[in-house]
Amino acid sequence: MILSDTAPSSAQVRAAGRATYVAFIGSGFAFASWAARIPQVRDRLHLQPSELGLVLLAIAAGSVIALPLSGPVLTRLGSRRTVGVMSLFLAAGLGVAALGYLYGVVPLVAGLFLVGLGNGAWDVAMNVQGARVEQHLGRSIMSRFHAGFSLGTVAGALIGAAMVALRVPVTAHLLGVAVVVAVVVPVSVRRFVPDHDGNTADEAGPAGSWTAWTEPRTLLIGLFVLAFAFAEGTGNDWISVALIDDHHAPATVGTLGFAVFLAAMTIGRWVGPGLLDRYGRVAVIRALSILAVLGLVLFVFGPSTPVAFAGAVMWGGGTSLGFPVGMSAAADDPARAASRVSVVASIGYCAFLGGPPLIGFLGQQFTVLRALTAVAALLALAALITGSVRPLDRS
Repeated sequence: MILSDTAPSSAQVRAAGRATYVAFIGSGFAFASWAARIPQVRDRLHLQPSELGLVLLAIAAGSVIALPLSGPVLTRLGSRRTVGVMSLFLAAGLGVAALGYLYGVVPLVAGLFLVGLGNGAWDVAMNVQGARVEQHLGRSIMSRFHAGFSLGTVAGALIGAAMVALRVPVTAHLLGVAVVVAVVVPVSVRRFVPDHDGNTADEAGPAGSWTAWTEPRTLLIGLFVLAFAFAEGTGNDWISVALIDDHHAPATVGTLGFAVFLAAMTIGRWVGPGLLDRYGRVAVIRALSILAVLGLVLFVFGPSTPVAFAGAVMWGGGTSLGFPVGMSAAADDPARAASRVSVVASIGYCAFLGGPPLIGFLGQQFTVLRALTAVAALLALAALITGSVRPLDRS
């Protein structure tokens, strides 16, 4: 790739890479901190599975509203300012949820909606920055940025398990997380590099960024990401609940099962670049889809909690590379990265919009554990359309 005279130095790119890791880790940490306390919030409000699914829908609704707007916003404001501002939105929403759930469902939903609103644009912006750093370095590292997200989720889940074991109130825990996010992330993102050089600016501009919604490849990548987001998001929201309710595990063990799932995903994302460089995106993702389906079978039909834990490991590892590979594929052309990543993320996050209530309603009828078999159908679809993420021919 030929850079313009305004290209950042290697030291600036390395600093931007570290800042991008902080953005990904912070996002994952905030999300998992909330997810780790879902069972306690559910018990406080006496929510049935279908009701809990609708509450979780609030985060997805906020994200789905923010995501289609993030392309034009990013094109105008850049990833640095977008991540900084949206991290403050998320922290504020987490604080509202931490206090609001004590008073009822409505204030909790309001806080979670703000969390989703901040998370949606934050997600697109940090992926665009990750793609820029990847392009400047000249090697594939996007999945390692997503491993940073997963590392943040593991830390959030483990700390959450400790908070449950120590009987730390949900409110104190989540308010502490909100303060950390609001302080650390806006300071770190000051080291981001510009989203484009003089020769790679999005020629379409903010208004023209909507044209990405008419591109067949971009839409297929979006559907691909939707399938993996559904598999990943379902694990995030429902593994601990399924272990507690259906495998009859103690609350701490249920939260640790969630942490094991996230740890497997983190490891898969860290080793992913070597696999992708050696075997290619298509072959690796298809193999991982099969691994995830087998893991789901073990988790759902396994006769004991240890077997379910093994299934969670396979499920997490199998879904680890789908989302980051989709983001890399959307950003293959740096000139249109912001608009295309926005479209792909918008489609993918529909899984977070439809996933929680779908699993909740199915869980009401068949138990949450049996409802998780719906994930396998979407993973099969992802395997069929994996060809859409082949790298663009730049010759």
